Amino acid sequence: MNTEALEKPLPKPSTEDYVAARLLESLIEAGLAIKFLKDGLVRNAAGKAFQAWRAFLAALLRFELDKLIQTTRADEERRWLMERAVPRVLTTRMVRLSQMLEEVGHYGISAWTDRALNLHDYQYNGPDPDMALSKYGSREEAAVAVMGLVKELANRIENLKPRVKWNDELENALNELRKAIK
Repeated sequence: MNTEALEKPLPKPSTEDYVAARLLESLIEAGLAIKFLKDGLVRNAAGKAFQAWRAFLAALLRFELDKLIQTTRADEERRWLMERAVPRVLTTRMVRLSQMLEEVGHYGISAWTDRALNLHDYQYNGPDPDMALSKYGSREEAAVAVMGLVKELANRIENLKPRVKWNDELENALNELRKAIK
């Protein structure tokens, strides 16, 4: 066995390849959310919709990293963006990261991130008729929220087509998602 090959660090993917991979992940997760909805698994669908949005944010953050770095004032924040925020998209920082994306031209993304986080909460806690813990009092309300987030995701990814490295795999995944939405 050649241990020398194992010791070499793996090459980092290019920005274009990373963005394409995360967009594909987002489309696939969104497709699973729709499938789970059709199967009546609303909490699972909520979790998949959240994962789809999180992967989408990761793609956008990496795509816009140069602009985001230019808007930050401190070296520490720039380092945090490059080393932690973009590769991990921490759930606890999604609101701030969405605000940063709005600052570089992705308008309205914070409201959709709020929805994704509400769905994440719903996944773990389920419906709450008193609306004390969950934003959704019923499975039906949560299902509508899942569908709305998935539709928004598909539209935003479609709008990115001319700006990112688009390939047949992404096109097929987007087409499959569009069919599932109908």
